[in-house]
Amino acid sequence: MNRKTKTAIAAGVLVVATGATTGVAVATGGDDTEGPITGDALKQASDAALEFTGGGKVTGTEVGDEESYYEVEVTLGNGDQVDVQLDKAFQVVDSKNEGSEDPADD
Repeated sequence: MNRKTKTAIAAGVLVVATGATTGVAVATGGDDTEGPITGDALKQASDAALEFTGGGKVTGTEVGDEESYYEVEVTLGNGDQVDVQLDKAFQVVDSKNEGSEDPADD
């Protein structure tokens, strides 16, 4: 193999390796830890959020939310959505009533 061929192969390997590493970082979101709550933590977080809101239905969850450790989205009987922020001990640290997601309410 001549020198030009070796150099071209080495450059190609470098480009592929760099692209693969970058692709993984983009696909995983880098340091983001956001994802749905699972396992026993899901039950504990759901129970804490429903107790806080006085009922409703859990319609979304997230671990590693930018505002807290856990976020539980609860849809109330009137259609309002409440985002309940919980710490690692499942204690409410904040909440936000997002209102109804029904476009007819606008």
